[in-house]
Amino acid sequence: MKFITTKDAVKKWNISERRIRQLLQDGRIEGAVKNGNSWNIPVDAIKPVDKRVIKPDSKEFIIDLEENYFNEVDELKKTLDGKRPIPKETLRSLEESINLEWTFNSNGIEGNTLTLRETQIVLEGITVGGKSIKEHLEAINHEKAIIYLNELVKENNPITEWNIKNIHQLVLKEIDDENAGRYRRENVTIKGAAHTPPDYLKVPELMEKLILNYENWNGFHPIIQAALLHGELLKIHPFVDGNGRTSRLLMNLDLMNHGFNPVIIKKEDRLEYYETLDKAHTTGNYNDFVKLITRLEIEMLKKYLELL
Repeated sequence: MKFITTKDAVKKWNISERRIRQLLQDGRIEGAVKNGNSWNIPVDAIKPVDKRVIKPDSKEFIIDLEENYFNEVDELKKTLDGKRPIPKETLRSLEESINLEWTFNSNGIEGNTLTLRETQIVLEGITVGGKSIKEHLEAINHEKAIIYLNELVKENNPITEWNIKNIHQLVLKEIDDENAGRYRRENVTIKGAAHTPPDYLKVPELMEKLILNYENWNGFHPIIQAALLHGELLKIHPFVDGNGRTSRLLMNLDLMNHGFNPVIIKKEDRLEYYETLDKAHTTGNYNDFVKLITRLEIEMLKKYLELL
């Protein structure tokens, strides 16, 4: 791959070197690599869209749930919060169980054939005969991505493009290093879906708008906000592969940031999951998808409470 310097980029894009260095620090120039105090920028890198002139999308989603729809989930969360801090060993046991089920189901939705037990064995560092290296890496990578989420939550890190790319980079590490953490540079389709993702040239701008829109969704209930983040990211389909796992991880990061538990979309619920998302993508109606996530959050809260 050929690279250019920051000074070359100044001439090519007609923006200041200071601005380019800020974009590099924010992780907004695809494929840029730091080399000591200098940066190497891919010669075919696309000039980042300036978010200072991008305005949030004014589109209103169709979400017309009953006024008291979230009463049950809010009451359960309140009950669980009242029992905190959770005993250290109980919390560790819960998190290990949840992370295993989360990894197994999220990868299973994408076609990974490891069983729950095999996934556990792989995460313990043991190779499972008859399974591909890719399937082993998918399990290992997903667990590392969950660990990264927990670090972000502890540090109160906001939702940013940088963090989204880092999550994706972990998901595809050693599986597809060329595309890991990089927006797609080709057009794609979603098998079996009515929705067609936008042209790849629009992805950087759409991702900028997604973050701006997300910041304007704070008036929604946290579950709606997290569901919209998941759905709209998947609608853009910013990566060549790994969009589903990345969007589910991102949704759970948002839920955790708001004090909720991560939800697990089960492998056997894949059809309902896909259908509710496709409905949201083609009609803007997020009711069914929000209901699915709310149901799963209630299940998770009850699981915690049963052990306390």
